Amino acid sequence: MTVRSDSVGGQPRPSGSGWYTRAPEEVVAAFGVDPAVGLSAARAAELLTTHGPNSLPEEKRTPAWRRFFKQYRSYMQIVLVAAAVVSLLIEEWTTAILLIVLTLLNAVVGLRQEGKAESAMNALQSMMKATARVRRDGTEAEIPAEQLVVGDIVLIAAGDQVAADGRIIEASALQIDESALTGESVPASKDARTLPGPRPAPGDQTNMAFMNTPVTHGSGVFVVTATGAGTEVGKISGMLSATEKEVPPLTKELDTLTLWITGAAGLTMIVMFALGRQRDQAWDVLFVSAVSLAIAAIPEALPTVTQAILSVGSLNLAKRNAIVKELPSVETLAFTSAINSDKTGTLTMNQMTAVEVVSPTDRYTVSGTGYGLDGKIHHAAGSSAGIEDAILPYVVASDAKLVDGEVVGDPTEGALLVLAHKAGLDIEATREGLPRLATLPFDPDYKLMATFNSAVDPSGRQVVRCFVKGAVPAVVARAATALAAGETIPWDAELVSRAEAQTERMGGEGRRVMAAATRDLDPAGFDPDGDLLAHVTELRMTSLVGMVDPPREDARAAVAGAQAGHIRVRMVTGDDVTTGAAIARQLGIPGEAVLGTDFAAMSEDEQRARIDGIGVVGRVAPEHKVLLANTLKKKGDVVAMTGDGVNDAPAIKAADIGIAMGSGTDVAKNAGRMILSDDNFATIVYAVEQGRRIYDNLTKYIRFVLLLLVTFVLTFLGATVFNIAAGEPFTPPQVLWIHFVVNASFGFALGFDRESPGLMRRRPRPRGESVLTRPVLVTVGVGGLAITVILLGLIQLGQAHFGSVRTGQSIAFTAFALCLIVAAFECRSETDSVLTTSTFDSKQMNWVALAQFVLAVLVTQMDGFRRILGTTQIDARQFGWALLAALALLLLWELGKLLARRSRGT
Repeated sequence: MTVRSDSVGGQPRPSGSGWYTRAPEEVVAAFGVDPAVGLSAARAAELLTTHGPNSLPEEKRTPAWRRFFKQYRSYMQIVLVAAAVVSLLIEEWTTAILLIVLTLLNAVVGLRQEGKAESAMNALQSMMKATARVRRDGTEAEIPAEQLVVGDIVLIAAGDQVAADGRIIEASALQIDESALTGESVPASKDARTLPGPRPAPGDQTNMAFMNTPVTHGSGVFVVTATGAGTEVGKISGMLSATEKEVPPLTKELDTLTLWITGAAGLTMIVMFALGRQRDQAWDVLFVSAVSLAIAAIPEALPTVTQAILSVGSLNLAKRNAIVKELPSVETLAFTSAINSDKTGTLTMNQMTAVEVVSPTDRYTVSGTGYGLDGKIHHAAGSSAGIEDAILPYVVASDAKLVDGEVVGDPTEGALLVLAHKAGLDIEATREGLPRLATLPFDPDYKLMATFNSAVDPSGRQVVRCFVKGAVPAVVARAATALAAGETIPWDAELVSRAEAQTERMGGEGRRVMAAATRDLDPAGFDPDGDLLAHVTELRMTSLVGMVDPPREDARAAVAGAQAGHIRVRMVTGDDVTTGAAIARQLGIPGEAVLGTDFAAMSEDEQRARIDGIGVVGRVAPEHKVLLANTLKKKGDVVAMTGDGVNDAPAIKAADIGIAMGSGTDVAKNAGRMILSDDNFATIVYAVEQGRRIYDNLTKYIRFVLLLLVTFVLTFLGATVFNIAAGEPFTPPQVLWIHFVVNASFGFALGFDRESPGLMRRRPRPRGESVLTRPVLVTVGVGGLAITVILLGLIQLGQAHFGSVRTGQSIAFTAFALCLIVAAFECRSETDSVLTTSTFDSKQMNWVALAQFVLAVLVTQMDGFRRILGTTQIDARQFGWALLAALALLLLWELGKLLARRSRGT
């Protein structure tokens, strides 16, 4: 058989199918290696030179200075810098300094957020094993893992970490925890037997060992078939480097908004310069007016207010165990329409629980969840005196312990000890009364565990009692009798049929089923060092036990809450489809259950057509999770993806909002945008709810700031066209006052507003839907035009009736502030009237409105404000004109909302 180097990462592989389809003899022959001797040092050095070290590619870190200047690529930053440069050229020093400080503040905040997100690829690299035990030149040696090459013979035992991918050629009770790679909730049993094609998922490749997975039991030998980028972990690293993170929706919206406002301001400037030169206005005057317009048209406070709202939102989420790494992810949560959730530990407790025991004549149900010792045994059917004899093998044939109410050891064995505790068994006393003489450890070949203990039979005779627990088929096949109400009865065809039916029933309910049995042996014929498996025959069946990883108590309510908010929840798990479907039914997750391989085999059109009807996807590989996320995104969904393992990282990164479990790997955490410190699905739903509230409040503020910007642009344009106040209705200090004192204050008040009624019953915003909807454009257009007419009219009023443009500007400036108070309350809802008591249910809004009213009076009455802002004192009659303007806006806005409600039929 030939060997070639055409696979991922330049790793050699045989022609044809994968290593799992080849017998161990074929595999070692393919590499020309003797398992007893290993590679020669010369051959290993040659392969290392040809294919490179057994390491993953590191992602180069961008220099800090480059990351800092990258913050200036946003449209908002570019416009602010341009305005600052023009201000410097015309010697508007204060304005220029303020704008530069703003850009620096925005850049520092962005840099700080970017610094929190370490590279998932580099985290993956840091997980690499340091050393490996190999055979080379006929001797065993421990070498750096980076020096492993294909063809190396590697020895592994419990406690080791697999340092490369390889075909297992020898195995003794070998179990490897592949949960980080495959999502399987229990360690995988491994052996050297050849598997048939077609290609199974990594979790089903029982004769393969994969890089970066720990050995939990037994020992084995494997020949390295792939190193570095050619391993399964290496492929995940490649997927991470090829997957780009999505730009959050609000970031796109702000970029679009900046372009529109900049375009409108630019057009106004062209008109301003054209008309100004036609009227022989001086260039310096025109430049001052242009800077005033530029400052007015740029929402300088918007980035700062938005960052503050998102920051406070992220802090509130962190208090509820949802840690947001990147602030824009807070608002991405508001758009979430699909959640692809892991099962184990997120929807379930990740604690196996015995829920039912079935003996040949009795059935018992068990209450309680997880490893909690609270719970009772209910004798549902039968006449046996007690359950103790039926479950005794689960206690004795076990290496786990209960220490201070905590399970120490194998989680499945721990669940069975909790069952015994609920039955009233004294575990330690029981074990002390049955001293262990020998142990037959679990092996994937015979699929059971047995212990041999010193005991006394009912007649008082000393015996060696064999206690057995294991897979139902394996134990049943070795049974000859059964325990029924304290008596021994034949294990006949009827009992076998009933056992099979009970196993099938419990399996269909998503339960893991095990069987228990015993056998008494004559001490004279027992050799503890002999062939123990030979004694595991003619067993007496005692019981079947059904176990399940139960749903979290609050998971069902959380799923229902998500569905009420029109969010589609799907279970994506590495476990089998049957178990996943059973848990999904308990949680209320609708839809069919499919294998990840079956979904991947569908055409793209079929995937998009069927995905809405799929509720569970089982046995998923990393590429299946990415495929699911991408399919949903193509349909217009905004996707949240949870995960905890290395295998989850590409999908977490590909999703709109990747959510890593706090108990998961650093790779998953670094790939995600949010971390759940409690691993709880209910926390995801809470985060989505808070994301909707924050984004809803942000849209209130965006409506408000849009109205402000439209008013500024139209006012400057109108002043230019009609030659009012020499084309400069407001000075730069007045513009900055409106932006940073009035606008920013209401921005914070609106951003921290109360949640709008019925928010979680609304449908999520569709992907790509602009915040600039038709109702918003109509509102800000009509409202901005109305305020513009009012302001220009007041300036003209000041010139015509009070003999001063400056007086008119002061009245207009006061009226502008008062109109913005009205606008802030009106922007809380697109259609609801403010003429109700609920208008004043927000303390923040009430205090800010009161403060702004007082400041609207003081800006023309206090000498300090007049000097700074260039206003002049106005009297009560002139202030009355400003109040009248605000009242007129209120009536006009309420009329518009009334018409909107009637058009919607509400």
